[in-house]
Amino acid sequence: MKTNNFSIEFYPPKTAEGADKLRVARASLATLDPKYFSVTFGAGGSTQQGTLDTVLEIINEGHVAAPHLSCVGGSRESIRAILAKFKSHGIKRVVALRGDLPSGYGGAGELRYASDLVEFIRLETGDWFHVEVAAYPEVHPQARSPQDDLQNFARKVHAGANAAITQYFYNADAYFQFVDNARKLGVDVPIVAGIMPITNYTQLMRFSDMCGAEIPRWVRLKLASFGDDSASIKAFGLDVVSVLCERLLAGGAPGLHFYSMNQAGPTSALWQRLAST
Repeated sequence: MKTNNFSIEFYPPKTAEGADKLRVARASLATLDPKYFSVTFGAGGSTQQGTLDTVLEIINEGHVAAPHLSCVGGSRESIRAILAKFKSHGIKRVVALRGDLPSGYGGAGELRYASDLVEFIRLETGDWFHVEVAAYPEVHPQARSPQDDLQNFARKVHAGANAAITQYFYNADAYFQFVDNARKLGVDVPIVAGIMPITNYTQLMRFSDMCGAEIPRWVRLKLASFGDDSASIKAFGLDVVSVLCERLLAGGAPGLHFYSMNQAGPTSALWQRLAST
């Protein structure tokens, strides 16, 4: 694949069985030699310890890993402590996000937005961390308008982010338009395309409804037509997403960030398809 900016995302497992399965998947994906692995957290940073534990496992295996860090619901002191812990373990990359409040939670915390978190990271730690932030080519589902969302993104970058990773999407034009608009606001950092393999129609629809990612009508109807035929869903999904990746890279996307869902097969299949083109 014609990019060295290729990364893979995991979520922290909640059970011993899940941890074992992730180790097997990670060992397989590590053979693809990604630039780094990232590890997410639960709402309100609720799995932050699990995130760190998983990151440290990855580092101990000899790979680069980046924990996700949210500011929502947290205090400056609590975030300062997390950053200090990251530094003490030699962690050099972090994905800085606002995050979502868990249901029933009261306040948003002392740092309300991801731009506040990025600024705080820089004030506390200087240039120690390579900071990634999120981008939404199809507009954040809670944004007041596309223009407001774009301005929010620019604020995060200008606060000190080194790069961005997009929410997944299946419309390459949305990505290219977003990048063009961001450049006009002075955003000059790499904007890496987030890629979600298609393996399960019901799961994909649920995720997409939550995060605001659009499933093109022709893709949605084709997937629905397969019913419970998972082999056909995966084969069609591989075709759709590999063509998307090829177009993104050919159009100048600086890299790809794969949402693995803790599975090796779908990302490996995409990688192999792309490596052969």
